Amino acid sequence: MSVVTISRGTFTGGKRLAECLAERLKYRCVDRDAIVEKAAAWGVSHAELRAALEKPPSFLERFRYKRYLYLALVQAALTEEVRGGDVVYHGHCGHLLLKGGTPVLRARIIAPLEYRISMAQDRLRLSYNEVVAYVKKMDNDRRTWAQYLYGVDWNDASLYDLVINLEYIDIEQACNILGSTVTQGKCFHFDKKCQASMDDLARASRVKAELALNPGTSNLELDVLCEEGDVRVKGKVYDTDQIEQVARIAREVEGVSRVDLDELAPPVPT
Repeated sequence: MSVVTISRGTFTGGKRLAECLAERLKYRCVDRDAIVEKAAAWGVSHAELRAALEKPPSFLERFRYKRYLYLALVQAALTEEVRGGDVVYHGHCGHLLLKGGTPVLRARIIAPLEYRISMAQDRLRLSYNEVVAYVKKMDNDRRTWAQYLYGVDWNDASLYDLVINLEYIDIEQACNILGSTVTQGKCFHFDKKCQASMDDLARASRVKAELALNPGTSNLELDVLCEEGDVRVKGKVYDTDQIEQVARIAREVEGVSRVDLDELAPPVPT
């Protein structure tokens, strides 16, 4: 079992590659839309959630709480979706959302601008200049989104295990490269330790989402870590009641065995 994330710009062929790889490996192919649907099931606006992923950071700069909430929900939805392995995910920054879990094969797909323009013109039926503007805008939005939320350059090759340029390598060849890496690279296969790590990431993400949704703790921005079912919550609370609420909400998440609040800063006396 493995998890593969494919990061791609608009019209680079990443979706076709993800589908090809999933079919070859007999894995599920999951895209951003599926994760948005899963995240929206917590009762948030589907339209706002999608806008937050597509048009950052102007939308989120006005609503800092929503930035934190949406990110928590998307991460919880994604980790729950992939925790069992055998998944190819293509969408915004999946490799960053899954950071801290089991080793994930992180692939980045790039292609020359003319290649992308040709693909976009076939799909969008726009003029050459309109397509160029569209592709550049989408790339800029995604780059800004990653920088704003994670403080990283989306194009930084060190964030990926493989970067494949589709200028001379076609989809089938790229699929072969990734497929061989998954099947022959033992470091990306789930063993018991890897599965436990992914389960812990899913629990921590779920705790964070539940805290962000609960009215009594929704004004907090907390870091949540989990190891073998033991949850550690770090951050700042604004009143003593919130400490008890954080502990209660965390304990109610399935699989959580213990909650450590030693790194939760108490409110400053007035």
